[in-house]
Amino acid sequence: MNPSQSDSLPPSYFDKLYTENLDPWRFETSEYEANKYAATIAALPKERYRSAFEIGGSIGVLTEKLQQRCDSLLSVDVSKLAQDRAKERCQHLSNVKFQILRVPAQYPDEIFDLTLVSEVGYYWSWEDLKKSQQYILEHLEPGGHLLLVHWTLYARDYPLSGDEVHDSFLELTPNKLRHLKGQREEEYRLDLFERV
Repeated sequence: MNPSQSDSLPPSYFDKLYTENLDPWRFETSEYEANKYAATIAALPKERYRSAFEIGGSIGVLTEKLQQRCDSLLSVDVSKLAQDRAKERCQHLSNVKFQILRVPAQYPDEIFDLTLVSEVGYYWSWEDLKKSQQYILEHLEPGGHLLLVHWTLYARDYPLSGDEVHDSFLELTPNKLRHLKGQREEEYRLDLFERV
């Protein structure tokens, strides 16, 4: 945990980033992101998901790829600027819905068979991470999949590290989650779980 940053990062943090640059992490052009997205999609064990939930969809680059495996995909973000860009990118896709939500303060009512937490967990405080885990488990059907993907290098502004996020979910095994796959690359980590 980052002792200098104990609260979840507020929506204003992201609004400022997206105001300055509509693609602040180079999702559209980075080779790192392209490789990570390919690994994310390849890690999904089912060919098709009935109802998927993407927490932190940003400008929709991964959303567009993920929807190809989903009958229905709900993508949420805290930034309207980012989500407007995602809506543009995915406007031709009838199986994708968007919502502005700040997890865990807000959470959809649906039950999902896939939840994706990609590059967002380290923005939460420890308390919000624990609340998010509770909601994720409550809204993931038995046998449903949870896929975590996070950058693992140090970031001064982030309350948590990618490893802390993933390790906290590993603590929920074997009673609540079954760990199906763990993959560590030079700059990111991927863990796949199944709801018990």
